Amino acid sequence: MAPLAKGYTYIIYNNFRGEELALAEQVQNRFVRNPLLSLTFTAQTKGLLNKHSSTSIAQQTVNKLIEKTEKAEQVKSKERVANHGEVFTAEREVNAMLDLVKQETERIDSRFLEPACGDGNFLAEILRRKLAVVEGRYAKNQIEFERYAVIAVSSIYGVDILQDNVEDCRHRLFGIFDEKYTSLYKKNCQDECRRSIQFIFSKNILWGDALSLKTPDEKAEPIVFSEWEAVNGSMIKRREYTLANLLLPRSSGTNDLFSDLGDKAFLPTTVAEHPLTHFLKLGVDDKDELQP
Repeated sequence: MAPLAKGYTYIIYNNFRGEELALAEQVQNRFVRNPLLSLTFTAQTKGLLNKHSSTSIAQQTVNKLIEKTEKAEQVKSKERVANHGEVFTAEREVNAMLDLVKQETERIDSRFLEPACGDGNFLAEILRRKLAVVEGRYAKNQIEFERYAVIAVSSIYGVDILQDNVEDCRHRLFGIFDEKYTSLYKKNCQDECRRSIQFIFSKNILWGDALSLKTPDEKAEPIVFSEWEAVNGSMIKRREYTLANLLLPRSSGTNDLFSDLGDKAFLPTTVAEHPLTHFLKLGVDDKDELQP
């Protein structure tokens, strides 16, 4: 599996045009400073831009978005649109955009990060597609299905500035997995597998501001993601990185070793490494209570 910083696909969604497009490009540039990152911009940003655009532009945009999306149930409330630019992407648009990178959505270990994930419209569809591939290849062997389902789940990352969205997204994604898992193996399903999946979502779907790269509270703690590397079949090596370090890593000062173009190599630095753990034992020693 490729190192974490080399494997992400960022999906940044934007309903904005005109003056806001320049701001969209600024936000996009924030995510392409590291030449090693694998980036696919299937669209642009939603709440990120509205939050940081001028008051007049933001209000005009809010009004347009509310008018277009209320009937389609793409907003939870006018207040959330006004305060956070929260507008959920419709299913048709989600599928159309993901089809632009269809091959990646069907690769089990291809990593995706949604930096304004809401309750998971994009991530839910990505998970469905990955699980469909896992089912097609490994459904006849339960332990193999479980192993590759863990790998698929571990490749999906999300950040949202609203805590209730983070909780809803985790719950939604786990529900998609559990529905598929239960339909295939019924009474033979293992609680250990469910716990591992829940634990991964608790570390991969995080509360934070993708512009500041920190939690949006007084503590302003760095957003920290985990890399889950499959080792020797059934074991998982977990490493933690700050999102800031992944996006803006320090140069190693080494030429040519990691770059075909002779540029200086940029390598992320871990903030923590965890012992090898069986994929059905993830989170067993974690003290935080998991929420489904």
